[in-house]
Amino acid sequence: MVESGYQFFVGVDWGSETHVICVLDRDRRRIMDRAVPHTGLGLTALADALTALVPAEPSRIAVAIEVPRGAVVDTLLDRGLHVFALNPKQLDRFRDRHTVAGAKDDRRDAFVLADALRTDRPAFRPVQPEHPRVVELRELSRVDDDLSQELRRLSNRRRDQLQRFFPQALPLCPAADEPWFWALLDRAPTPARAQRLAVKTVAAVLKVYRIRRVTVEAIRAALQSPPVHVAPGTAEAASAHMALLLPRLRLLHAQRTQVATHLEALLEELGAEEIPG
Repeated sequence: MVESGYQFFVGVDWGSETHVICVLDRDRRRIMDRAVPHTGLGLTALADALTALVPAEPSRIAVAIEVPRGAVVDTLLDRGLHVFALNPKQLDRFRDRHTVAGAKDDRRDAFVLADALRTDRPAFRPVQPEHPRVVELRELSRVDDDLSQELRRLSNRRRDQLQRFFPQALPLCPAADEPWFWALLDRAPTPARAQRLAVKTVAAVLKVYRIRRVTVEAIRAALQSPPVHVAPGTAEAASAHMALLLPRLRLLHAQRTQVATHLEALLEELGAEEIPG
């Protein structure tokens, strides 16, 4: 007999729209098999059905799931059930106990999760309710990563266009990803326009963006150096392409700045609080 303080073991095969549930008792008898829609009503009905098994002690129900966070986990933890997470690779090993078939079977996987939790609970990691600031911090960190990747992708496209017809500008900002550089090329989008770029215009850009690592003279020398030879229309086409990218680049940069400010504030709050382990 399984040595455990739990009376029921629940396996949840998580899905984006529907979750498949299997409930076993301590003697491996199936108590419940059902599919649950990923809706407020569906998850509430699931929690009601599970807690009805042990109305006075929901903590005697153990739930196994691969996805350790989200609405399913939050709903069950809120009702007092104990939730345990399992790495998908570990689930593969437990699945081999029951079948060698490789095809995905949601109902079987829900059973395997419940049965593995019944017999091998040390292989699972207990899931605890997370501090609200930790949840927010993790989400903002993901957003920052997404914005960073998108900013890099668009900057690379802009750099590629400069390489086509205006490579002498790139030593000023090799990644082509800084707002001051975008502002400068706004005023000198082609080598021909750069030849007429006034000293006061360059100085104004440097002042607005507080750039001190490069001088007005160095910028004018780079932009006004002899251009590469390109076919007629190339400079105009490439500069038009860059102009279309610019609003998106500026928006991404502004959003990253906003997210960074929010992240810094959250970290300060977390540093001032004692976060449960």
